Amino acid sequence: MAPTPRTRWIPHYGAALCCTALAGCMVGPDYRSPAAPPTDHYTVTPLPEQTASAPGAAGVPQRFAPGQDIPAEWWTLFHCEPLDTLIRQALADSPNIASAQAVLRQAHENYLAQFGGSLLPSVNAQLNGQREKFNGVTFGEPGVVDYLNLYNASVNVSYKLDVFGGARRQLEGLAAQIDYQRYQLQGAYLALTANIVTAAVKEASLRAQIDATERIATDEDQQLQVLNQQFELGGVAKTAVLAQQTLLAQTRATLPPLAQSLDQTRHQLAVLAGMLPSDPALPEFRLEMFTLPQTLPVTLPSSLVKQRPDILASAALLHQASAQIGVATAAMYPQITLSASYGTEALTPAGAFQQANTIWSLGAGILQPIFQGGQLRAQKRAAVDAYDQANAQYRATVLLAFQNVADSLRALDHDATGLKAQTEAWRAASDSLTLTRGQYRVGGVSYLALLDAQRQYQQTVVSLAQAQASRYADTAALFQALGGGWWNAPPPEAAADTPH
Repeated sequence: MAPTPRTRWIPHYGAALCCTALAGCMVGPDYRSPAAPPTDHYTVTPLPEQTASAPGAAGVPQRFAPGQDIPAEWWTLFHCEPLDTLIRQALADSPNIASAQAVLRQAHENYLAQFGGSLLPSVNAQLNGQREKFNGVTFGEPGVVDYLNLYNASVNVSYKLDVFGGARRQLEGLAAQIDYQRYQLQGAYLALTANIVTAAVKEASLRAQIDATERIATDEDQQLQVLNQQFELGGVAKTAVLAQQTLLAQTRATLPPLAQSLDQTRHQLAVLAGMLPSDPALPEFRLEMFTLPQTLPVTLPSSLVKQRPDILASAALLHQASAQIGVATAAMYPQITLSASYGTEALTPAGAFQQANTIWSLGAGILQPIFQGGQLRAQKRAAVDAYDQANAQYRATVLLAFQNVADSLRALDHDATGLKAQTEAWRAASDSLTLTRGQYRVGGVSYLALLDAQRQYQQTVVSLAQAQASRYADTAALFQALGGGWWNAPPPEAAADTPH
């Protein structure tokens, strides 16, 4: 999940700003990162040490490990090689990742452009040549008319002193924009990988439901054949045959919607991986290909605000809004500009390079806003309001993040309990169907009892497949809610030689 080589070298710019700051004050507030919420847990009631267990690979108990860190490639915890391969391909070919990388590079270039234009002197070389008509009226000698050529070669230097830090605050805001785009890129990595895992699990669940439904339809069709034979022999009424036909038709009617969902999920997987939906190279996923992680790292609440990309991106916007207050404040103070020019001026091209025709100038200017109709003060108040808005949005992002984690933790606990209950329901329905079929053959129960047992079994089989898939999907949702472990990616030196 590391950025591409072209974006790895983009550094943090706080230190660069400190090194390039000129002597003088910087008006406006100095940004401080918001403190983490004062809590040490995500839910009102404590989590169990481990979840409930149920038979099968999807029913293994999961243990919560508070404070344990998340690996950068968290999806490898499912031990599914086709999934790992697909994610590597997606990280390399996804247009969304490429777009986020380009926006990050753009933010970096905007910073460099502003840095060179605001903190460094502007130096320009100028070479002019012009022909003029001279009229003596200007000097009190009417009738004197002449023509002349004028050539000028000079170097001009101008420098705007950043006495009150307006330019440095502007750079501070651009540096915060780079941070924002960097975290947006990390968020794009996290969203892409989580969406692929979730879609792969959904595909596996749909295949399990389709397989179970087809097996049920096969059993119901065999039962229908038996009923037809009994009806021909006068053993059952026509109503029993019609009821079985209805049940079989209803079962088969559930297959097309499942197949449609499966096709849509595979199309989604292909697009997420940067492939066309028609690409035959897309692997197929089934539940038995996944291993449920038995240890679930749970980031401490105090660390969540330092690791989730969306929280960090929101904090970067808050930093940018803080810097804009300084920019608006500095605009109310004097602006000092220094300028210098050195060159030559002559009537011939050759004379423009002679020492005797040298010209030069030195200058300094100061601009103090006096009356702007309240514009500058209104701009400062607007900047403060923008900061208040960014602060409120940051708080909302943090609250949503804690909700995501709390929802995921509770979902995993309830998923395990639900799968255990669903497994028991499936076993009971299976035993009931087997027993009822035996009793029906010997005339111990009516056909309506058999029909009811078949319906209950069908419902429990499909629900069991859904419950199994929920454990995998909600495990991936927890890793996504906790930030995805991107901060544990190998450093650029190590990552440069490894595929994504």
